[in-house]
Amino acid sequence: MADLTHDVPTNTTLPSLPLAAWQDTYATLHMWTQIVGKIRLALAPKINHWWHSTLYVTPRGLTTSAIPYGTRSFEISFDFIDHHLKIATSDGITHKIALIPRSVADFYQEVMDTLSASGIKVKIWTMPQEVADPIPFDQDFKHTAYDPESVQRFWSILLQVDRVMKMFRSRFIGKSSPVHFFWGSFDLAVTRFSGLSALEHPGGIPHMADWVTREAYSHEVSSCGFWPGGGTVEEPVFYSYAYPEPEGFRDYPVQPQQAFYSSQLQEFILPYEAVRQAEAPDELLLVFLQSTYDAAANLGNWNRAALERVV
Repeated sequence: MADLTHDVPTNTTLPSLPLAAWQDTYATLHMWTQIVGKIRLALAPKINHWWHSTLYVTPRGLTTSAIPYGTRSFEISFDFIDHHLKIATSDGITHKIALIPRSVADFYQEVMDTLSASGIKVKIWTMPQEVADPIPFDQDFKHTAYDPESVQRFWSILLQVDRVMKMFRSRFIGKSSPVHFFWGSFDLAVTRFSGLSALEHPGGIPHMADWVTREAYSHEVSSCGFWPGGGTVEEPVFYSYAYPEPEGFRDYPVQPQQAFYSSQLQEFILPYEAVRQAEAPDELLLVFLQSTYDAAANLGNWNRAALERVV
């Protein structure tokens, strides 16, 4: 008989997750997701805007989804309930790697050895992306923390945000990204497209190669997401931005009242705590996502009648 007392979270409310409370675990997990994400990037067929590199939220954690490898396929999944990394192949091979306090270098080596033992040969660039003072994965003995409770709280947030963002995505019938997790910036995002090409991005985003940025922003977008914070942003936030940013965007009257435009980040910000403490968190977040999209689409002269679902 199945064990019905398994320690699975049942509280669907948004948990508290102050950045300072899990900073060390965050830094380690960020590197672990980069290793897994780079494996998908190396082997999956290229898709516009780097969509072939992202991870996806699952009922247990994050996954690469199926990655083709010759006539086989395999999947790498983070399980944040039982706290292991699962590597499963289409021909029945399954391996699990414990998610415990351990160095990035140790994790990297075990993942690569496990793939090799499964008949999967892959080489990745071991330098982390989009972080200050990067340490190659195979040399990173600095980041070793893993607090299961903090990771589970983070995943619980992703689970709820993924659900609401999919509701928001369903309103749009133009080109849209999936709701997906970018391991470089460590955020969950969904992006809408106007259908028009954009002027070449000027680049200059810290810790990101210009050619990567230009592929990501080859077309006009309105993008939104959730980020647990970092650097000068000392709390989790929801964000929304437009590229190119139309004139008047930063002064557009968006909702809810807790939202504001950050000149430093060049995007609208809604503090996570405002959503977490709201009586109706889903509705508050959807208001933010919709009103900031309205700002981008109205000021950017998007053809909204052709792009949006009539309800």
